[in-house]
Amino acid sequence: MHAYVSDIMTTDVVAVRAGTPYREMAAMFRKHRISGFPVVGDDGKVIGVVSETDLLALEATAPELDAHPAPRSWHPHRTQLTADGATAGALMTHPAVTVGPDEPVRGAARLMHTLKLQRLPVVDRAGRLVGIVSRSDVLSVFRRPDEEILREVTQDVIADGFFTDPARLTVTVHDGIVTLAGAPGSTVLGAGIVDQVRHLEGVVAVRDRFTYPDTAES
Repeated sequence: MHAYVSDIMTTDVVAVRAGTPYREMAAMFRKHRISGFPVVGDDGKVIGVVSETDLLALEATAPELDAHPAPRSWHPHRTQLTADGATAGALMTHPAVTVGPDEPVRGAARLMHTLKLQRLPVVDRAGRLVGIVSRSDVLSVFRRPDEEILREVTQDVIADGFFTDPARLTVTVHDGIVTLAGAPGSTVLGAGIVDQVRHLEGVVAVRDRFTYPDTAES
């Protein structure tokens, strides 16, 4: 896997400034049919990200919705804002999680998976916005069938690479995410298998569910 973020990113990015008002952003979401915008400063550097979810959270606290109160366990964090006064700067998530254009796609995929992100602004070394990548962009690179990945993990890595009986372990693959379970016998062996699997073509992420001797009773 030698694809880089620069190979898949969109360079024609729709971004907003911190002072962009709520109603303008709502119109932009409808017009461009996307679910989030990078927020940039006057110098072009990314300072945050605002999403449709952020706007929806604000609407959920509007006075006219008091007839349908939210559950007590739900605590909106921007109750002092109104749609008329809210801006991108007030609603955005910051600091933004970003990625560089020279980052391998595999790294971007792991970051998005770990943090459950839908998109990543792409910035240059100075932090200026140069593009954006979405989950669909990243996943387009990982088109290798799960069944093929499963065969390579069990046969090439576990059996041939570490001389271990695959029947001792449980391996599942779903959308390029490999889950490893069972008792490999030692921490060193388990860590070695996990590391090798992470570097296989088409693997988005690895979930280490191995049971090791020192943790079996914890």
